[in-house]
Amino acid sequence: MPRHHGHARSCAAPAAWLCPAPGCHSPRSSGGLVTIAVTGGTGFVGKATLDALARLDRPVKALARTAPAIGGPDATGHVQWISGNLADKPALADLVSGASSVIHIAGLTNTPDPAQFETVNVDGTAAVIAAAKAEGIRRLVLVSSLSARKPDLSAYGASKLAAEELVKASGLDWTIVRPPGVYGPHDVDYLEMFRAARMGIVPLPPGGASSMIHVHDLATLLAALVPSSAAVRSKIFEPDDGRQGGWAHKEMAQAIGAAMGRKVFAPHLPQAVLSAAARMDRLIRGGDARLTADRVGYMCHPNWVARSDRAVPPAIWQPVITGEAGFASTAEWYRAAGWL
Repeated sequence: MPRHHGHARSCAAPAAWLCPAPGCHSPRSSGGLVTIAVTGGTGFVGKATLDALARLDRPVKALARTAPAIGGPDATGHVQWISGNLADKPALADLVSGASSVIHIAGLTNTPDPAQFETVNVDGTAAVIAAAKAEGIRRLVLVSSLSARKPDLSAYGASKLAAEELVKASGLDWTIVRPPGVYGPHDVDYLEMFRAARMGIVPLPPGGASSMIHVHDLATLLAALVPSSAAVRSKIFEPDDGRQGGWAHKEMAQAIGAAMGRKVFAPHLPQAVLSAAARMDRLIRGGDARLTADRVGYMCHPNWVARSDRAVPPAIWQPVITGEAGFASTAEWYRAAGWL
C-alpha cells in the first residue's frame, strides 16, 4: 500500500480573508488580496491546492522545476510560476517576494536512495524557512506525513519528522498537516491498487488499518489553514475522510474492488515476501521502482490511523468526500485518462 503521504457532508467555509474573525491574524495584503507562495505546485497535492486557492480567488506564486508559462500567470490568471527547486536560493527568494504566507508541499515521497529524503525533505524545508524569514513572512503551513509518528520505520518518516522539528523551532507562525493515504485524480501511488483490483487480486501488507483522504479534501484544508488563528497556530493536524478507525487493509481493497466493479481476493503478505518484491521491483524498474525497501518498512506497521486528538476543528474544515464515493470517482477518472 502506498504512503501516506460522492456523498457530501456539511463543510464549514474557510475563515474570512478580508475581514478575519476575532483572534485571526490577517496576512499581509496588497490591494485587498493576499499572495500565497506554494512549493510543489505541479505535484499531485500541489495541483489540487492551486485549484482550491483559485476557487477562493487568491493570487498565488508557485515554485516548479518545469511549469506552464514560467514567469507569467496561468490560464486562470491566479498563478505566477517561478522556475527553480528547493535548492535554488534565488528562486526561493523570488517565490516569497511579496507573499504573505507559504504552503510548503514540495517533497520526496519515494526514492531508491534513502539519502535523498534528507536532501529534499529536510534541507529543502530549511531553505524554505530561511527564505520566508528573510522576506519577513510569518505564516507557514507544512505538509508532512503520518509517517513522522514512527521515524524509526523509514528514512522517509525520519526526514518528515526532522522537517517538522525545523518548522517548530523556526519562530514562525506555523501549522503542520500530517496527511494519511492521499488518493484521487493524477495519483500514481494508489493507481497500482486500482490496477490490481481490475485483475481481481490485491496483495496487501500484514494486517492493519490506515486512514485515507481524497486530494480535493486535503487541498481545501490547506487553503483553509492559511489564515492564522488560535485554533490552528502551532498545531499538528492529522486529517482523514471521517471514517472512524480508518480502513482495515482488506476493507480498503474490497472498496477499491467495488469501485472497479470487481470482487477481489486480497491476501496479506508477510514482510519477507514484500521485501523480496521490493528487490525485484528495483531490478525491473530501477530508479522508477514504486515498491522500495524503505516503503516496505512503512507499509508493514499496523496502525496508520489519524488520531482523533489531532483532528482539525470542524469550524475550520470538515471532509466532504467519503472513501466509497472517492474511490468510485477516482476509478472513473483513471478510466477517462486512459490509466486503467
